[in-house]
Amino acid sequence: MKVAVTARGSVMSSELDPRFGRASHFVLVDTESGEYAAHDNTQNVQAAHGAGTQAAQDVINLGANAVITGSIGPKAVAVLEAAKVDVYQQTWGTVRDAIEHLKSGRLKPFTASTGMA
Repeated sequence: MKVAVTARGSVMSSELDPRFGRASHFVLVDTESGEYAAHDNTQNVQAAHGAGTQAAQDVINLGANAVITGSIGPKAVAVLEAAKVDVYQQTWGTVRDAIEHLKSGRLKPFTASTGMA
């Protein structure tokens, strides 16, 4: 599974960025191979509006099956749900921590109907 994690840097030891649309990076991790690649999100960090929905489209275009972030708006969740991309919440730790928690079943998916903090 390919998972996009919002991060403040470009490596597995980077701290999670709690923001989805305005996160500085998305670290796309293949949970089976352990390979990862960082994707800069500068265009959305600087966007006047629509950062969340554009970031959601970017994550879909990267081929992510899931997203881990601290908070995300309902419009971005709806875009991801429509593309069958699961959204999970984690507000602390590193990219590596988030992936380990997902793999161990400690993260639960959110939906547009349940909202996010």
